[in-house]
Amino acid sequence: MIRTLLAAAAALVWSQGALAAELTLDRVLQASARHQPLVLEAMARSRAADARTLAAQGLFDMVFDVDVQARPLGYYDNALADVKLTRPLATNGGQVYGGYRVSAGRFATYDGKSVTNGLGEVRAGAVFSLLRDRYVDERRTKLAQAQADAEIAGLDQAMVAIGVQRRAADAYQQWVAAGLRMRTYRDLLALARERQASIERQVQLGARPAVLAVENRQNIVRREALLVRSEQDLAVAAQALSLFWRDDLGQPIVATADDLPASFPDGVAPRLADTATVLANRPDLQILMNRAEQARLRGDLAGNDLLPKLDVRVEASKDFGSGSYTRVPGEVLFGVRLSMPLEQRAARGRMAEAQADADALSHRLRLAEQQITADLASLRVQVSGAERLAVLAGDEAQLARRMAEAERRRFALGASDFLPVNLREEAAADAQLRQIDAQYRHAAARAELAASLMDGTSLGLP
Repeated sequence: MIRTLLAAAAALVWSQGALAAELTLDRVLQASARHQPLVLEAMARSRAADARTLAAQGLFDMVFDVDVQARPLGYYDNALADVKLTRPLATNGGQVYGGYRVSAGRFATYDGKSVTNGLGEVRAGAVFSLLRDRYVDERRTKLAQAQADAEIAGLDQAMVAIGVQRRAADAYQQWVAAGLRMRTYRDLLALARERQASIERQVQLGARPAVLAVENRQNIVRREALLVRSEQDLAVAAQALSLFWRDDLGQPIVATADDLPASFPDGVAPRLADTATVLANRPDLQILMNRAEQARLRGDLAGNDLLPKLDVRVEASKDFGSGSYTRVPGEVLFGVRLSMPLEQRAARGRMAEAQADADALSHRLRLAEQQITADLASLRVQVSGAERLAVLAGDEAQLARRMAEAERRRFALGASDFLPVNLREEAAADAQLRQIDAQYRHAAARAELAASLMDGTSLGLP
């Protein structure tokens, strides 16, 4: 009883260690999402776009100006200090401002506007655009363009992450398939080597002809060549996988045969969604829509340049302290300024260019929607068909193994020859390889469908 419990405990510990050593798709996807350089590059580009948005917001920053002048020599010795704060309007092309200035000394009559009373002058005013720059101006357009660029960068980051995870899943599945092929050839070689020892004993006893041992030796060499090629394929697949399977420092890890799972894993399980929902959430379509919006913004700005520049200005000022009585009362200033371009070819050209770009993007968007719809329908058919083929290939492989085992028993009893048993073993190996290929195609189709559905959750993205 004690020995049985110890054996069970040892088996449990061994199985847990084997599971811990097994490299799973989830571990690869998590490492790829955190450390793959293409993902990190896309994140950096997104941060750069956010920084450009911040720079565009700086166009609306308050501006502080100080102007100090002094004339210590000359007939008119004087000094003047002028401080001004200006804030551009976020909803109009104008601005609001306020300031304070103070002067001292003697000024010429033509510099009378520079003279203030003893405690200086306080002023505040605003400029409003009535036609050009009223609804659209260069500052607001630059900010909107930068915000659209930031959104595009974020969408591009999502696209890159999905693409990287899809390639990571494919690299992992190719590595697993290569490993299972290697195991198939290794098992096939082991059968031939075991048979060689039995045949040599039977040849020594005179029960089998000597040429049979030579023939089986030839079969061993051929199977060894197949095993060597499969080991090379596994090593190449492991190198491709190392671009995605990385340690905590982001360094590539080359997987070994000991990391292989016991059987082909299920892989990605995409969460199905209707086509309309997918189209609404596809980042590539949203990028095209943002590009079209940017073209519209450029067109609006060009149309704005066709309008006359009509600005109204209002300012109030008040002097304080001793000085001329003419400057004691508060003042209010009202002014209008009109500027109109006589030739508008540049603005008309920019408007026509923006409209053409918007038309081209609308055609591209329509084609992309149709292409995605067709791809989704095709991938759903591929997943369904690949699943059925994988089941049939598994059934075929199981039956072929049973036939090979039966033929080996007949050969051991002397009721069969070398040729039939060899053909049965190779047929079973071929069926096993077809099952591996069918399982890989099914897993690859599911990963591709998940990528087309933009299902980041199933692809290991947060």
